[in-house]
Amino acid sequence: MSRTDAPPLPEPLRVPVADSHTHLDMQDGTVEEGLARAAAVNVTVVVQVGCDVKGSRWAAETAAAHPSVHAAVALHPNEAPRIVHGDPEGTARQGAREPGGKAALDEALAEIDALAALGHVRAVGETGLDFFRTGPEGVAAQEESFRAHIEIAKRHGKALVIHDREAHADVLRVLADAGAPERTVFHCYSGDAEMARICAAAGYFMSFAGNVTFKNAQPLRDALAVVPAELVLVETDAPFLTPAPYRGRPNAPYLVPVTLRAMAEVRGTDEDSLAAAVYDNTARAFDF
Repeated sequence: MSRTDAPPLPEPLRVPVADSHTHLDMQDGTVEEGLARAAAVNVTVVVQVGCDVKGSRWAAETAAAHPSVHAAVALHPNEAPRIVHGDPEGTARQGAREPGGKAALDEALAEIDALAALGHVRAVGETGLDFFRTGPEGVAAQEESFRAHIEIAKRHGKALVIHDREAHADVLRVLADAGAPERTVFHCYSGDAEMARICAAAGYFMSFAGNVTFKNAQPLRDALAVVPAELVLVETDAPFLTPAPYRGRPNAPYLVPVTLRAMAEVRGTDEDSLAAAVYDNTARAFDF
């Protein structure tokens, strides 16, 4: 079995569940094949997330064409500094780009704003802060972009989907300062139990991905254990973060059951109850 081989289909869930965050445009095979595999294990809804203007357009088009897909549109936190300062090395999938300054960022944000107005676009995201990939020179552009996304989400009455990597305190600061939208989702929640309590007090949803199954992820499991039942979501972030025992192989929405079963064990609950709660929570978070 090669590291590049797709993992097998898990035992189907008895209760339908939703994948709150996936990137179908980065996965192998057609959208139809991906959705069919997911449906075969009772993953009946997916939220397709854009990371740049092109990906956000694709997310909106895909949601318009498939009733089981809902779209989120945004400039990823690492995309904003690339737009402003350029990326001569071409570190992202889109390749090298020239610096565009604030005007280029404003233009890209205007595109996201227009997409966010569409009915089948349910969320603005993933946006936030990422101090892992972007150095100090990109922080101002990231924060400006994050604040603009918060404003767009509130104006259109859409959920806000947050990418927070090594930036917990600053993400919470900006949300408190700008005023978080009514529905705010921490995608691929990466904080500890203490931060989970802060997020819960603010009413933020917390979505857990395959990394909750990793051996070294005890702080994440401790956080999952204290999240109120009405604020828990599950996601793949596919093709990334494939759950154990398939870590390192390609992820896809059909692997949600693997993560959900691990989550049920951590929370000391049965998978049916957790799947039902997660589906309801996702429907509330994304208003579908």
